[in-house]
Amino acid sequence: QDNAVGVATMLESARLLAAGPKPPKRSMLFIALTAEEKGLLGSYHFAAQPTVPRESLVANVNMDMPLLVGDVVDAVPIGIEHSTLESGAQRAVSEASLTLTPDPLPEEVGFVRSDQYPFVREGIPAIYLRSGIKLRDGSDGLAMVKEFFSRRYHLPNDDLNQPMHWPAAAQLAHVNYRIGLLIGNE
Repeated sequence: QDNAVGVATMLESARLLAAGPKPPKRSMLFIALTAEEKGLLGSYHFAAQPTVPRESLVANVNMDMPLLVGDVVDAVPIGIEHSTLESGAQRAVSEASLTLTPDPLPEEVGFVRSDQYPFVREGIPAIYLRSGIKLRDGSDGLAMVKEFFSRRYHLPNDDLNQPMHWPAAAQLAHVNYRIGLLIGNE
């Protein structure tokens, strides 16, 4: 589930951008990086040796492990306090009738353990949104996230047989599409 749903979210965001009525002013590059679990090897390599001119990289919108626990009313921005992209993220989230919730598990240090971090270290602003923890039906989304981390994260049972709220994936893909479009048009 971890990488598969993140890549699917990225591909849907790319599809939305390609299908839009008007392309963004800036070109966009979509990349699926490898070896995050081995120390962010793919993202460190690309951030240090990009396949496009370094000066053309103006932002990174990371899509990884959305944790689709249910019908959420929020999104969790990981490391947003280290980014200049907060206003665009806030706008895209608001357009989707969502709110931003601070990282409820900062002790997991997701900011430095996910693929946006090597880009930030190279001076490229980044944003990484996870699906939220506030469920419309009042269920305890944070407990569901904690249960995922304790029982499935990076284990063989982290697969597509786990309960996932697919509309939340579509919603997150749309929010990331809007963030990308806003960045691409600035």
